Amino acid sequence: MSVAPTALDRLVNASNLPTLGLELPLDNDWGATRLRADRAAGRPFGVPDLTRHAELARLADRLGFAGLWVRDVPLYDPEQFGDAGSVFETFTHLGHLAAVTERAVLGTAAVVLPLRRPLLVAKAAATVDVLSGGRFVLGLASGDRPVEYPLFGEDFQGRGATFRKGVEILRAAWARHTDDAGMELPGLGLGADRRLDVLPKPTGPSVPLAIAGHAQQSAEWISRNADASLNYPRPLEALRLRTREWQELTAGTSKPYLTPMQLDLTGSPSTAATPIRLGLRTGRQALIDHLRAMGELGVAHVSFNLRPGNRPVEEVLHELAETVLPHFPSPGTAAGTDAAVPVAS
Repeated sequence: MSVAPTALDRLVNASNLPTLGLELPLDNDWGATRLRADRAAGRPFGVPDLTRHAELARLADRLGFAGLWVRDVPLYDPEQFGDAGSVFETFTHLGHLAAVTERAVLGTAAVVLPLRRPLLVAKAAATVDVLSGGRFVLGLASGDRPVEYPLFGEDFQGRGATFRKGVEILRAAWARHTDDAGMELPGLGLGADRRLDVLPKPTGPSVPLAIAGHAQQSAEWISRNADASLNYPRPLEALRLRTREWQELTAGTSKPYLTPMQLDLTGSPSTAATPIRLGLRTGRQALIDHLRAMGELGVAHVSFNLRPGNRPVEEVLHELAETVLPHFPSPGTAAGTDAAVPVAS
């Protein structure tokens, strides 16, 4: 009997080519023009314009981007971090995205697990998974903002152990238990009364888990307990070392390596690629070459953060869809999407 594809399967090509997604919010509030306008108007840095958030998410889905990723920033810290992330509460936002999109995988990049009650995360994640028709990947992180932890009553230094216990609880909450006749029984398997359970159950055996960075864990622990690795971009030589380590640790499995990347796509197709923080400023020709190199090193999926760019986001989405996406197709891309045929680069 064939096994239904998971959300992670939707992000992986059979060839050594990454699929392409987007990190929300779809805004360019880090671009030079917006920064000047925001300063002049007295608007705070790092708070995106969400006026068209649903419209742009629907457009990205229709254009054929493989994934839409939401960051989890529990508290806005304008002094030290200055970035409000996606602003909306993560799971509420994902439920809305599940309703306004049809094809794109929805993911978190990533939920700060030690600041949340794991059983409630399990319920929220399974809910998004069911509402989206199995299009959800739960990215998890241990968190890197010490100021948040006392406000949630958690210990920043002990977040590694809290994270491990949280992952254990998530897996147990999603598990299904059956009797000898194959009838499903309620039960957490956590030493509690077996009549207690977390509903809904995921569409598959578990919600796919992607662990961001090290999460205060060893690489060996992550390779055993995650379904995917989610890591920030690196220069190609450093990336080669990281992907090789992941491939060696997960040999014999199908656990992909995922990478978010900040992208400032210029209006000139021939602009050479130059590094920016956690990404590139580049024209589409060099971008295509760089993405191919990342795929050859083992990166299965790249999600673009467009906030550093200076061009209107809708314009960039259309250019990527018409000239870049066709080189990096998603598995089972449906005919009839708005993505155009390749344009000569």
